[in-house]
Amino acid sequence: MIRKMKISLVLLLLSWTLAISSAADGERGSVTVGERPNLILLVTDDHPFDAMGCAGHPILSTPNMDALAERGTRFTHAFVTTPICAASRASLFSGRYERSHGYTFGQPALADDIVQQSYPTLLRQAGYRVGFVGKFGVKVSQKGRKEMFDEDAPGTYPYIRSRPKSAQEGVAAVPPRHLTEINADHAIDFLRSRDDRPFCLSLSFQAPHAEDNNPDQFVWPSSCDELYREDVIPPPATADPEFFQALPEFLRSGLNRERWKWRFDTPEKHTRMVKGYYRMLSGVDQAIGRLISTLDELGLGEDTVIMLIGDNGYFLGERGYAGKWTMHDRSIRVPLIISDPRRKAEKRGDLIDAFALNVDIAPTLLELAGVKVPAAMQGQSLCALLDDASSAWREEVFSEHLWEFKRIPRTEGLRSRDWKYIRYLDHPEYEELYDLRSDPREEHNLARDEQYTRHLTELRERCSLAASRAEG
Repeated sequence: MIRKMKISLVLLLLSWTLAISSAADGERGSVTVGERPNLILLVTDDHPFDAMGCAGHPILSTPNMDALAERGTRFTHAFVTTPICAASRASLFSGRYERSHGYTFGQPALADDIVQQSYPTLLRQAGYRVGFVGKFGVKVSQKGRKEMFDEDAPGTYPYIRSRPKSAQEGVAAVPPRHLTEINADHAIDFLRSRDDRPFCLSLSFQAPHAEDNNPDQFVWPSSCDELYREDVIPPPATADPEFFQALPEFLRSGLNRERWKWRFDTPEKHTRMVKGYYRMLSGVDQAIGRLISTLDELGLGEDTVIMLIGDNGYFLGERGYAGKWTMHDRSIRVPLIISDPRRKAEKRGDLIDAFALNVDIAPTLLELAGVKVPAAMQGQSLCALLDDASSAWREEVFSEHLWEFKRIPRTEGLRSRDWKYIRYLDHPEYEELYDLRSDPREEHNLARDEQYTRHLTELRERCSLAASRAEG
């Protein structure tokens, strides 16, 4: 008996040693709090950091997003590592920077080995029921997509979907519905058809992205028709023609400017388009409200962690632009809310100003589920910050845009708490440097001011180092 106990003890110690060795060799451990929670990831499209009521927006009404923030934690300084949907969504799935996962527009499908280490695949392997609804935005192989999801309901343009007429003569056709509402329907169907497994649902809205081929551009649900009618829309910051004309020619002629002409080139058009954009966001907010109500109805609200993040920011006329793609905060800084009902009441409504990134989402989901995070993921789980906002954390943000497309310049940038550095890979003669303490809107480029040469040199070198690290 004693000999058997000694053998058992040796085996137990050996298993502990192997587990520790495995974590040290390439996997970061995770903590499971009670039962594994259900997980919902909500992704909005073209959504800058301040476009929510809870972020202090003076016009937008987003009561359901605000409620998530009140019940959870809002990150005030969240960023994407690439401000374009394709690369950013690949980063959300993989926890990697663009130059590591290698995917953007015009590239082959995301490699199968990366798909196999994405959060949907790993959660599914760990026993989660995994679903996806809405805009996918990433090419993966058919095999890879089957590995990622148990259920998959893609939903993209057009926004207004006509439904077939009734076969019964004399019965009126059902009115068309908006894509945001349809995607919410699919998400609710997923919740209602649950089984005994915990679930992870990714609901990826197309809205409030403009429908580029539609002359109206911003197409909202009819439920939002009356919103913002009487609101006065102020002119955008940094939209002064003199500011725009002072930019180098390659920044005055790209796709950002082309789409500005579609949407914002007169005050009247700017007002109409911005109100349309706000209505689309309110439509998303209504859909989130329906989702929350369904969770409560099904008795799942207290067991479900909800995360909300934008896939990139958006210019609503600022800098004379309509779009994203640059390293300025309007383009890379996004909303991020994590609502975990299991956390203590005194932690609810917290604001955290640590630098959170889209590459942090996958490791956070995995840690919440008690699944080990692969070493290949370059992000960090945000769970430590949720527990203690003073935890040691990154002090700078590296962002990149590497798509080789003539009308969008390839770009890299580094942002610290106080400074921003931007360079253009095909135009090395031009750099940007901003003192964010005195110039948060990035209006005054200090790169050619000799007084700031030391700052420029230091940030240039740090950006190169960060780019090297991002290769993985």
